[in-house]
Amino acid sequence: MQPNKKSGQKTSHKHINARASFAIQPKSIGKVLTNRFSFTVNLTSSFGLGSVLAAAVLITGCNPTEANQNDAANEAKNIDLLNVSYDVSRDFYKDYNPLFNANYQQKHPSIKVNINQSHGGSSKQALSVANGLQADVVTLNQESDMNLLVEKGLVASDWQQALPNNAVPYTSTMVLLVRAGNPKGIKDWSDLARNDIAVVLPNPKTSGTARYAFLGAYGYGLHHFKEKVQSPAKTDAFIKKLLANVVTYDNGARAATTTFTQRGLGDVLITTENEAHLAAKQFAKGQVDIVYPSYSIVIANPVAVVKTVTDKKGTTAAANDYLTGLWSTPAQKLMAQMYMRPSNTKVLAAHSKTLPEIATFEPVAVFGDWESIMATFFVDGGRFDQLARVK
Repeated sequence: MQPNKKSGQKTSHKHINARASFAIQPKSIGKVLTNRFSFTVNLTSSFGLGSVLAAAVLITGCNPTEANQNDAANEAKNIDLLNVSYDVSRDFYKDYNPLFNANYQQKHPSIKVNINQSHGGSSKQALSVANGLQADVVTLNQESDMNLLVEKGLVASDWQQALPNNAVPYTSTMVLLVRAGNPKGIKDWSDLARNDIAVVLPNPKTSGTARYAFLGAYGYGLHHFKEKVQSPAKTDAFIKKLLANVVTYDNGARAATTTFTQRGLGDVLITTENEAHLAAKQFAKGQVDIVYPSYSIVIANPVAVVKTVTDKKGTTAAANDYLTGLWSTPAQKLMAQMYMRPSNTKVLAAHSKTLPEIATFEPVAVFGDWESIMATFFVDGGRFDQLARVK
């Protein structure tokens, strides 16, 4: 299905004024644990400085005290950064990290930076940091997750002013991933409520992507039925049918992708635009198609330095540089190449063929701020729980 297009706009998100329309959220840094696996992204040479210094003691005759002092000086030039991120950002950061490191070492040739990653459901990751995971930076996909870290005193209250574009380097949106040839004829959100459709979705209690999926479908319902969020009878009935079709609630978006592409469950996966393209090109090449719904949600991906951690470690400057680098032109181009919608409008416009203009809405414009969104929909006993038939 081809998305609606409107010429002459600089951004590929065509925002509809929702308020006007219907008035209506380890211990070891060297090896990082995720929900399903562990891995380390080590971007520096493992050449042993200690061996070289030991040899220097023998050759030059310098005393052990001097050698130890040299060891300490060199050790101080090694920086470890831990980026705690949401589930489906791992492929982007795998490529961004060496890009950042190459640029950083040009400016700081005597400093070696080791960047480690941790990935999982956004809310689960934020909770891990709140409970002690020593993240230098957090790169999440929901403002409410960042707000939790502000409440815990880990992230500065003015984090949105610390970086451009309210600390959101790129956005995404929700799309529908279907089987090749679209055998069930799925064209829009409304089709997901049909009796013959099996839906794969992450769990909104642990996954920010799943919350955006739920809110995307809910916002579509309000728009389609011309209802207000305060009196959504038809929308609630639609969402209840959609959720009754969910065959599994995975912990995170990547797990849901695996369920759909590898295990073969479901007729449709609700996921982010970038994850859908990745699945279509890598995980299930030739086996899936992407459907853009007629009206979808804007996903903001906020980033911040965990200053209480970086101040203790002495990594604040490097952590700031790491996040600032996300707005560099090479990084913005990399985002577009990986089907993320960069904040740089020129870069976005240059990729309009792969990132088409679509009709979207901002969640806060429809549902209120993220505190209200969480309280209305995702607390225990909230509207999601009321409408879902959890399996």
